[in-house]
Amino acid sequence: MTSVTPSPTPDVLCADLVRVYQSRGVEVQALQGLNLRVDPGELVAIVGESGSGKSTLLGILSGLDTPTAGTVRVAGHDLLALTPKQRVGFRRHDVGFVWQQTGRNLLPYLTVQQNIDAVTSIARTGSPAERAARSDELIALLGLEALRDRRPELLSGGQQQRAAIAVALANRPRVLFADEPTGELDDAASIDVLEALRSVNEQNGVTTVIVTHDPSVSEHVRRTVQIRDGRTSTETVRSTRTDEHGAEQVHAEEFAVLDRVGRLQLPAEFTAALGLHDRVRLALEPDQIAVRPDETQEPRP
Repeated sequence: MTSVTPSPTPDVLCADLVRVYQSRGVEVQALQGLNLRVDPGELVAIVGESGSGKSTLLGILSGLDTPTAGTVRVAGHDLLALTPKQRVGFRRHDVGFVWQQTGRNLLPYLTVQQNIDAVTSIARTGSPAERAARSDELIALLGLEALRDRRPELLSGGQQQRAAIAVALANRPRVLFADEPTGELDDAASIDVLEALRSVNEQNGVTTVIVTHDPSVSEHVRRTVQIRDGRTSTETVRSTRTDEHGAEQVHAEEFAVLDRVGRLQLPAEFTAALGLHDRVRLALEPDQIAVRPDETQEPRP
């Protein structure tokens, strides 16, 4: 897994994002001061259970929704400052999308190559010769040579998602968003699609953000951001290390995310292992903050 050097200008930057909905007269807070940074060239998985706020976050990052408060910048654009026309240009040129529903990504009456060509033609990206060369490049990159003349109905779910990745990359976006890209696939096809996303990230350098509820996706990315209760709670960073015998091993390190007012969310497995709940003891030590159970509390059943 290739590490990415932090950039002074991230491709995704969210600061104190809040999103409040009104539902039948009840106020629902989907995002509660969420912070997120993704640097150019990173491959990041944003993982969270249903209702954690990840779908709301993706809607904001894609320009389809706006936050109630906070700031958000994607691919160099302040999304809160864009006019409706600029939003169309942003979604057409600066970001690409792969959706969970395979039928949402491809026009059913066009072949794989025609789907790619349609994107570059509508956006008028380059000359006809350049657009044709781009299609050939993406078809080769995603291993679709034998499928280029097939319509989606003749493709498996995994093949449709690989074609969808090619379509999403047609206009050379700076950021690629994938919303539950393996949600409708079996295990083998899911691995195929995730490896395709990783290959595209490594070879093209496109910043890639995968939003999913499936924690197994974490095994295919270097950095995983966990969302809980509308805030980023923990991050897991993976790196490849070589041991004394020359064998490569993947090392994973977990971090808690500290927000601007000093709050953090401890992983559930940590709190369960130590029986932490409601109140804990804190102690400032020379190189760390110790968090210990409060022995005066009754254990929870």
